Amino acid sequence: MFTTQEYIHTVRENLHRNSEQLIQQIRKTINFNYYNKVDLLDYTAFIQPHEISIMMYSMDRKANEVFYQGNESNIFAGSYDIIEDVCFYNVPDDREEKFWEFYEQNDEVISKTETPIIVDWFKDCWNQAGGKSVNLHSYFSFHDYDNCFDLQNNKWISDGDKWFD
Repeated sequence: MFTTQEYIHTVRENLHRNSEQLIQQIRKTINFNYYNKVDLLDYTAFIQPHEISIMMYSMDRKANEVFYQGNESNIFAGSYDIIEDVCFYNVPDDREEKFWEFYEQNDEVISKTETPIIVDWFKDCWNQAGGKSVNLHSYFSFHDYDNCFDLQNNKWISDGDKWFD
């Protein structure tokens, strides 16, 4: 039998197992020599059933991804894979049907608790990686969500507000 408490506990545990990898990857992005046209860093999570992938995009204030076309190899602009296909909940094949019944019955509770767990995990890893030292505004969001988390100011804002900060 599945419970929301067990589900949430397992999600936290599985994300925690990947913290060191996430910290190391975030640290790389913090140490990049960013192209001077980059205004902000947008860390975006892509959620698939039971998996998360995170990309970092270097953006300008007009919501465009910035690319560097020059010849200097030490200048960065563009996107960077932070983590890919990290499993945060594993469902045994023989219990998949029962799991989806449970998930559908508890979707609202799961969604309300899963999102802050993922944000807290990313935020904690970002802080441990030294994220506050980066001189660019930095945000964490979920692909196609209306809100994002301002990592420097430790608060939720509307996605549109990050372009006008």
